[in-house]
Amino acid sequence: MDWTDNRPISEQYYEAAMEWVDAEAAASLLEDTKSAVLAQRIAMIGGDMAHNKAENAVKASDQWMEFLTKTVDARTHANRIKVKMEAFKMRFQEWQSSQANERLVAKM
Repeated sequence: MDWTDNRPISEQYYEAAMEWVDAEAAASLLEDTKSAVLAQRIAMIGGDMAHNKAENAVKASDQWMEFLTKTVDARTHANRIKVKMEAFKMRFQEWQSSQANERLVAKM
C-alpha cells in the first residue's frame, strides 16, 4: 500500500478489491480441490495397496506437502490483500472524520 498515492481512495480500493477477487479465487480453488487431488494421487498409486496405506503414502509425500504449502500460501496472500482493502476503508473513514471536524471548526 502506497500512502503517497494521490489517486482517489475509491480507485485504489477498487484495484485492491479486484486483486483480492483473483487471490480469493485461487485460494478457494486449491482448498476446494484438496479432496480431489488426494483421490487422484491415491488412484495413481493404485495396485494392490490398501486404500488407507495409499492415503498415508500420499500424505507423507513431498508433493502433498508442497500442495498444502501452496494452498496455505494462497490463502495467506488473499488475506493480506483483504487487509489492504480494509486499510483503504479505514483511510476513507479517517478522511471523512477529519472533514467533519474541519466543518465543525469552521462553524465556530
